[in-house]
Amino acid sequence: MIVRIVQMTFQPDKLEEFKTIFEEGKQTIKRFAGCQHVEMLQDVNNENIFFTYSHWDSEGDLNNYRNSDFFRITWQNTKVLFAAKPQAWSLTQKSKAM
Repeated sequence: MIVRIVQMTFQPDKLEEFKTIFEEGKQTIKRFAGCQHVEMLQDVNNENIFFTYSHWDSEGDLNNYRNSDFFRITWQNTKVLFAAKPQAWSLTQKSKAM
């Protein structure tokens, strides 16, 4: 399992636009093979910082999503809303042997 976290800082007047883009695309993201969960969280200390949090079955599934036309178009529409360069982390969650 791959957990992907992306931190994004937005220009204050662009927050609603991002929320709309995310909500409109959320169901499409969930339909990608291997996507188990996707959500958006707001930083409690800074109203302009959001995190997307997603679970993927494998790194290959995540890469297929990141190489998709949907991601490319969404990225083009979203990156102009940022006040700072996004930061991203991918974490591997290994299953425990019984």
